[in-house]
Amino acid sequence: MSSSALPIHDYALLDDAECDARIAAAKAKLGKRCIVLGHHYQRDEVFKHADIYGDSLKLSREASQSEAEYIVFCGVHFMAEVADILSRPEQIAILPDMAAGCSMADMANKIKVQQCWDELSQIIDADNTVTPVTYINSAADLKAFCGRHDGIVCTSSNAEKILNWSFAKREKVLFFPDQHLGRNTGYRMGIPLEQMVTWDFNKPQGGLTEQQIRDAKIILWKGYCSVHQAFQPEQIDSFKEKHPETLVISHPEACFDVCRKSDFIGSTEMILKIVREAEPNTRWLVATELNLVNRLNQECKAQGKQVHFMAPTLSMCSTMFRTDPQHLAWVLENLAAGHVVNRVSVPEDQAVLAKKSLDNMLLAS
Repeated sequence: MSSSALPIHDYALLDDAECDARIAAAKAKLGKRCIVLGHHYQRDEVFKHADIYGDSLKLSREASQSEAEYIVFCGVHFMAEVADILSRPEQIAILPDMAAGCSMADMANKIKVQQCWDELSQIIDADNTVTPVTYINSAADLKAFCGRHDGIVCTSSNAEKILNWSFAKREKVLFFPDQHLGRNTGYRMGIPLEQMVTWDFNKPQGGLTEQQIRDAKIILWKGYCSVHQAFQPEQIDSFKEKHPETLVISHPEACFDVCRKSDFIGSTEMILKIVREAEPNTRWLVATELNLVNRLNQECKAQGKQVHFMAPTLSMCSTMFRTDPQHLAWVLENLAAGHVVNRVSVPEDQAVLAKKSLDNMLLAS
């Protein structure tokens, strides 16, 4: 066994085939000591090496219940943070490429959210009238912010339940970082659009008047997913002119007008379930990440289903794409040699508060 970690630059020029062989060998050596998680949006070259796959919360929960000592999360940074928060003390969460972040999560940081809270508190009694709700696609310190203020985390599949929980506690919600999930969910709950205002974090007081803040039911952070931002209602109209029988299904991170034109709205897991269980020989137009749509199309061909990607241009999660076979081989071979690299560890004070907001979610949903 070498005395120091194997350097990443030794892997940069390896071809994918050699990486595949080395990944398989390292996994065999590690056995049940290591579990590799693959998010639905991960590229195929990495996804095929996952022991389990799914959305971020499902993966973190399953990994925490496994025998594994090492949790290698092929996803993005906030996902590995959640895995660390929910895992047992003896488990270690690892991200193959630390540069794999999330542009949406980056749109809301602790300083800007705290400034928002302070400005709201000058107009309304935020501590007693506002429940902070953060989408799971956020940094650990924002989950901790919610824990500190008796708030909660939501996912795309449980957002309505979480908003109901929040409104049972207080009359308003501050929802971040994704405005579209908040707006689409609130609208389905019957909340008028005029009672859902958008907080522009680059403007004083969010660009809102005091009356708008007082009248608001949901204050939406001006954040969005760059992948789902690519989908537009005109794309649905154009496609259905050629194929009027098409069923449209969209992720709730897509904009309001796209979701309004969709036959179904659902999380990644729900999209997979609905299309897989649909009648044979149906045609689907899907508004979510490209890798997931392509895999779903291949899977459903045997049933005569055609699954199309909504946007005319490529729309994949570019930050998740940073995780490649070379980084995965590097991480696993280091583990096999006794070295932990790229550990993701949430500070204890943050982890305690973040877990409180996650536990609130698990109880509420």
